[in-house]
Amino acid sequence: MANALVKEIERLAKGKRPLRFMEVCGTHTVSIFRAGIRQILPPNVELVSGPGCPVCVTCDEYIDKAIFYAQLPDVIIATFGDMLKVPGSKTNLTEISAAGADIRVIYSPMDCIKIAAENPKKRVIFLAVGFETTVPATAAVILTAKDKGLKNVFFFSAQKLVPPALKMLLEDPAVRVDGFLLPGHVAVVLGTDAFKFLKLPSVVAGFEAEEILLALINLLRQIDEGRAEIENEYKSVVKAEGNITAKKILAQVFETADDEWRGLGKIPHSGLKIREEFADFDIEKIMPVEIEKVTRKTACRCGEVLRGIVTPKQCPLFKKVCQPLNAIGPCMVSVEGICAAWYRFSC
Repeated sequence: MANALVKEIERLAKGKRPLRFMEVCGTHTVSIFRAGIRQILPPNVELVSGPGCPVCVTCDEYIDKAIFYAQLPDVIIATFGDMLKVPGSKTNLTEISAAGADIRVIYSPMDCIKIAAENPKKRVIFLAVGFETTVPATAAVILTAKDKGLKNVFFFSAQKLVPPALKMLLEDPAVRVDGFLLPGHVAVVLGTDAFKFLKLPSVVAGFEAEEILLALINLLRQIDEGRAEIENEYKSVVKAEGNITAKKILAQVFETADDEWRGLGKIPHSGLKIREEFADFDIEKIMPVEIEKVTRKTACRCGEVLRGIVTPKQCPLFKKVCQPLNAIGPCMVSVEGICAAWYRFSC
């Protein structure tokens, strides 16, 4: 099946100008590498990676604040594992943990409820970092904490929305793409209607090699026929309207706000903050902190990598001083980070 799909891609691409398609999901990036899809595409069809990893776009200031909270007495930081080595302006959570901070890796936001119940005299702060895929689960935990009357569980939100970032990329003259491979997991929640603002060929895809190849065929067909539409090749789980229940709970607990993306700058209405009626769970409301902004001087080209302007191999630090065990930039930290994927599969 894959061979047949590749032949169809070759047929549709023959004679066309060089084309660049951007995948905006870290899971797609890893799947594309694992299946060797880049290597079997025609020379005039290029895949570039976008800002599809929430860990990678979390800015220094957030990490610095998380480190500040972690060093307070009687505080437990709950976080997903890929946040531990994201560099702040001076250090990271791994080093703070080694120095004695109580930082616990969890696998579900709901784990915070158990930790808070078992440690009633401590503040449990969950580092809520993610895209639309994980936000409903975090919202559900906040509702559960309120229902149980827990007073010692808090949330530090750096959750972000994908569509505003895509809008920013379209407006960036340095970014040149001919179409988007849209994120399947995000589309499960938002639905395909959320991407109607895109005026380029775009296809929601699953994560198997054949599903990605089929999405590329649809992108090439749209270009061949002069169309620019949002197509859905992940119909088994993605609907036009998305997951109504997930979107409802998301909107109940969170509201949009301007937010800072590492390497991309401030993007309007791209972040999610906790609504006022749930302010008792917002650590920034309960315990606001001002962190001195520090501009790190580094040759890391993470911002350009996240916009698909350069590949990781064009960064002078890649695979030299910047490696998974010694990440200089956030794109090398998460398993779904662009640089980490390039290091693992193509170095």
